[in-house]
Amino acid sequence: MTYAITQTCCSDATCVAVCPVNCIHPTPDEPAFGTTDMLYIDPRACIDCGACADACPVDAIFPADRLTGPQQEFAGINAAYYGDQPPPAAGAGPNFHAWGEPSFARGLPADFAPVRVAVVGTGPAGMYAAEDLLLHTNAEVTLIDRLPVAGGLVRYGVAPDHPGTKGIGDAFARFHSHPRVRTHLGVEVGRDITAEELAAHHHAVVYAVGAGADRRLGIPGEDLPGSLSATTFVSWYNAHPDVPADAVRPSGERVVVVGNGNVALDIARVLVSDADDLARTDIADHALTALRAAPVREVVLLGRRGPEDAAYTPSELRALRHLDGVELLVDDHDPRVGAAVDAAGAADRAALLRGIPRAPVDWSRPPAPGRRIVFRFHSAPVEVLGEDAVRAVRVTGPSGERSLPAGMVLRAVGHRGVPVAGLPFDEATGTVPHEAGRVPGRPGTYVVGWIKRGPSGGIGTNRTCAAETVGTLIADAVAGALPEPAHPAKALRRLLRRRVGAVVDARGLAAIDRAELARGRDTGRPRVKLATVEELRATARRARWAPRP
Repeated sequence: MTYAITQTCCSDATCVAVCPVNCIHPTPDEPAFGTTDMLYIDPRACIDCGACADACPVDAIFPADRLTGPQQEFAGINAAYYGDQPPPAAGAGPNFHAWGEPSFARGLPADFAPVRVAVVGTGPAGMYAAEDLLLHTNAEVTLIDRLPVAGGLVRYGVAPDHPGTKGIGDAFARFHSHPRVRTHLGVEVGRDITAEELAAHHHAVVYAVGAGADRRLGIPGEDLPGSLSATTFVSWYNAHPDVPADAVRPSGERVVVVGNGNVALDIARVLVSDADDLARTDIADHALTALRAAPVREVVLLGRRGPEDAAYTPSELRALRHLDGVELLVDDHDPRVGAAVDAAGAADRAALLRGIPRAPVDWSRPPAPGRRIVFRFHSAPVEVLGEDAVRAVRVTGPSGERSLPAGMVLRAVGHRGVPVAGLPFDEATGTVPHEAGRVPGRPGTYVVGWIKRGPSGGIGTNRTCAAETVGTLIADAVAGALPEPAHPAKALRRLLRRRVGAVVDARGLAAIDRAELARGRDTGRPRVKLATVEELRATARRARWAPRP
């Protein structure tokens, strides 16, 4: 019996590396890698060894005959990916696919002195870069993050009802206590230390700071109370310290989400999910309390283009179709919507909407009883209406503009990078200019992740992105192009203690993790996050004074 990859696939290709028969595709060496929604196991070549399931960092791989409920369809999805390809030719052994020659593209000579590298940012991009450095070189890595806890978008961007995806954080966590890693959390480059000072303590600095701003709609009323960015809303339900508990107040029976990417679907799912189901996740306590009391019953996903151009991935839409007690509806206000769905081929994105009811919506009436998510395509927001708070959204349609009454508007139209203190910045792309990860004109300075390539790709995309940057860094090291640090390794810790005080180290980070897990056990949840900088620092500080075991 074959194994199958399911919805939470992160596409980082860890499974590809351990498969003994090369039956998982596309691989990082194939043109399709990074363009498909997930990776797929060829059921004709799988030998049922389970190596991929053991290695998967997000628990996305299972024996196909043990899939239950909504996951069952992924056995067919994996098989369908190989439907138009000839079966593998049998050889002398179980390896039906030819392997290429072993390649060790990244590595330093055995007698090379240790390279000191700082990685700024502990989200997926930064941690993949750190992992690559630790596994392929003898580098000594300094992890720096402006927040007093590690994780980045794994901790603060993944929806609470996707615990499997959050599992990648456990894979990264093992590096926090690595003997060649020093962790300094709660330190902001540009505020607590300059880019020049950080560079003076290392041979190289890799910036993995993401895309911290959101794109705006540029329409009247966008700044009314109740009109928020998706970044704010996601951070709020994930207990991000930058967003206070009272920053979001869900109100009204209807919420309009502008956008139809995966983040928009996450928001819609959280808003209409049963609060008792959310109570079994690590959602922020304040968000759970507010959502229990909220009157929201309907979420409208507003898409400027048609269903054939929707930005969500098929796996995320399939997850919506299996939400208990939640109805899905396609607003049939424009004849192009139904035509696109009916004409779509089996592999087209619009075909995913087949089977979902289509009907025109009477927006002059309150939402229908129950909970539902409405897809409205070919409709763009023109103005957010209201005097002291959001009351409606004026949108386009084939017969002219009309108003959709709503108590809250959330824009989920993408992220944007912000300038990094001391580095060049391209305002047009919201990225730091680079050459294969190297920042021109700044020897020893590199970028990885969204600040390098823009806000595109999922968690696993950062692995190949990091491999390119680390490969460039290693090549520069071998060529003698990295500047020598002006200060010894321990000098940075002394400097940060003078500037910041109690910097959170690996021991403090472990204490935060233990405290959150204990709070979760007390309430029957996987964890209950500490939601403020003060709570996080205090918990880490107590560990500093606790006796060592």
